[in-house]
Amino acid sequence: MISMPKKRLNGVFPYIVLILIAFALCYPLLWMFFASFKTNAEIYSGINLLPQNFSFDAYRNGWKGVGNNTYTRFFTNSFLLVIPTALLTVLSSTLVAYGFARFEFKGKSFLFLVLLSTLMLPTSILLIPRYTIFRELNVLDGYGPFYLMSVFACYPFFTYMLVQFIRGIPRELDESARMDGCNSFRTLISILLPLLKPALFSAGLLQFLWTYNDYFNSLIYINSVKKFTISLALRLSIDTETIIVWKNIMAMSTLAVLPVVILFFFCQKYFVEGIATTGLKG
Repeated sequence: MISMPKKRLNGVFPYIVLILIAFALCYPLLWMFFASFKTNAEIYSGINLLPQNFSFDAYRNGWKGVGNNTYTRFFTNSFLLVIPTALLTVLSSTLVAYGFARFEFKGKSFLFLVLLSTLMLPTSILLIPRYTIFRELNVLDGYGPFYLMSVFACYPFFTYMLVQFIRGIPRELDESARMDGCNSFRTLISILLPLLKPALFSAGLLQFLWTYNDYFNSLIYINSVKKFTISLALRLSIDTETIIVWKNIMAMSTLAVLPVVILFFFCQKYFVEGIATTGLKG
């Protein structure tokens, strides 16, 4: 018979392993935070975590940004880009997914196959055609390209994810709503959307994270410094300095990561639930 201390040890051991793994995964973020208090000499000396002294000068100096553009502007630009993009993506993807999951129309199978095929296309293949289209529409050097791609559901992953989720919802609910006099749009709003909440949170959170962290597309479509997002601003801060003060860069990088970390911890319940249920249904 297993003794009580051994039982207790077996129960605690998995948590110890998880804590060690979590610490290993979070160590780069912790190092970045503490590096914002170090001098260049301390940063280059090794991977020691704690600095010799703590001073918030890096946050004050780093926030000044480049030229007349402070990080207040860069953070504002990031949210002006990311929040509408995430909301529009969720809205358009939901409508397209509802059409594929609940309606029958000519060419449905072919169009859905085209949707799935676009998931396999590398971004580099789409770059030149998209850039040409946006240039003709005169929406470059701004957030228009991101808004347009969101409005027209140009992110097939989210559409496919929501299609799978809607297919797992019984059609009897739609039929009951139709018997009560609801049209298709009212059925979507009143019946399906409350049930889609975990998947919608997952789609919105993923799009927020991907757009917020995106450097490449922002670099292609945005040229004016006053419209730069936080990812472009961090790179600009490195390029404009002869001698890079790394603690300023680390301070601003820490602040840049903070909204993403806070958002994930507040929404992780819906995020995990949406990903898990989407994978099981369909």
